[in-house]
Amino acid sequence: MIRQIIIFILITALMVGLSACAFNDKNNTKGDSKMLRKEDVMKSNRRSIYLAGGCFWGVEGYFKKLHGVYNTETGYANGKSSDTDYASLKKSDHAETVKIEYDMSKISLEELLLHYFRIIDPKSVNKQGNDEGRQYRTGIYYPTSDGEKSNKTFDDSDKLSAAHVTDTKTSIKSLLEYESKKHGKLAVESGKLNNFVKAEDYHQDYLDKNPNGYCHINLNLADKPLTDEHYPVPNKDKLKSKLDSKAYDVMKKNDTERAFSSPLNDEYRRGIYVDKITGEPLFSSSDKFKSGCGWPSFSKPILSGKVIEKNDTSYGMKRTEVRTKGSDSHLGHVFDDGPAEKGGLRYCINGASLRFIPYDEMDAKGYGFYKVFCK
Repeated sequence: MIRQIIIFILITALMVGLSACAFNDKNNTKGDSKMLRKEDVMKSNRRSIYLAGGCFWGVEGYFKKLHGVYNTETGYANGKSSDTDYASLKKSDHAETVKIEYDMSKISLEELLLHYFRIIDPKSVNKQGNDEGRQYRTGIYYPTSDGEKSNKTFDDSDKLSAAHVTDTKTSIKSLLEYESKKHGKLAVESGKLNNFVKAEDYHQDYLDKNPNGYCHINLNLADKPLTDEHYPVPNKDKLKSKLDSKAYDVMKKNDTERAFSSPLNDEYRRGIYVDKITGEPLFSSSDKFKSGCGWPSFSKPILSGKVIEKNDTSYGMKRTEVRTKGSDSHLGHVFDDGPAEKGGLRYCINGASLRFIPYDEMDAKGYGFYKVFCK
């Protein structure tokens, strides 16, 4: 291995509207490059995925930089035996693999996999960067309900229900289809995890211990958006002509629309919801659910970093406001009373701030990249 060589009426009405939306509070959890602590992640939100992408030092280093990832572990996966070590990889046929544990309420599997394809050559057989050999093959492996049999370091992030396994397989299949349309035939293995063995301590957090150590990946890519789209913000005059009075009051005056007044509250077709001002994608139909609160509700943004969360103490309440990152416009608030199976959060969003793009129109309107987020 070459490396060895070298993340009240108006007021009252308003207050009623606000309180109707404010079932519970959520602490501000604005992300940065530091990993979450496992103890701060609800057990029901813990998930894991196993990714083989060549030398595991660099793969681990990259994913540790993503907000929503709370633990990583290097190891060897999908070989012929339940035991192996670095020196025995040629014989056991294991792939150098990184177990990535993440908070599903903060980052989706789709987003993680898009990052994965960003850092690998998906058509290269048994070779990534300067490293060659079967141990450097690419692969996406998922834990199943019998995870204890496939992972010697099995923990709660590997405990998936049958429904979660199905969702995981669907997400992986969707990403592989998307990438194959771009690249052609892929050399990326995919399937359930087998015979995962934790690597030696020397290989754990290697780049933390050796900042100048060998790495075949540009780790700075983790700090950059997955897409290079630009959504310009119109000037004030154009903005007033672009928005109706309700949308303007909501987005630029922090107003709240009347409950059950938005057609988007009852919109459940497949597609995405974009910033009404700039057109930037914010939420996916896959994350929308019926909350009964009267406003469109989502379990999470379509991509981490698409919205900004800020402490809001207006009207004598403690809440977390949600704003668009690009146009710095008010969207709504986020609360921690959402469905547990979708992460436990409820992004309570004013429909007046959003525009819905149906799935069948996404390609024509330039949103094809986001189709993988619409299950």
